[in-house]
Amino acid sequence: MAWFFLILGGLFEVGFTTCLKLSNNFTNIKWSVGFFICITLSFLFLNKAVQSIPMGTAYAVWTGIGATGSVLIGILFFKEPSEFWRIFFIFMLIASILGLKLVSKS
Repeated sequence: MAWFFLILGGLFEVGFTTCLKLSNNFTNIKWSVGFFICITLSFLFLNKAVQSIPMGTAYAVWTGIGATGSVLIGILFFKEPSEFWRIFFIFMLIASILGLKLVSKS
């Protein structure tokens, strides 16, 4: 269950970074509220996960999910660059996240 909470927390991290971009420096109230909801849930789920998963592993996976998801959202919705090396290193990040899961004792 801890890994489920960790993945959920990582997805909410993608949510808060996306809302942060769309909040227009916190001038758009709808996206600003979304940011605060997502960041709160993200940290709550991360906190729940670190009760069972080693802190270093949980944090690395949480930030990896957030970084990967944020890059993908940027490419898909904000027309950010998607050149070969950027995609290559995203896949390396995903491989690292999966590796941490495979070697984790939790």
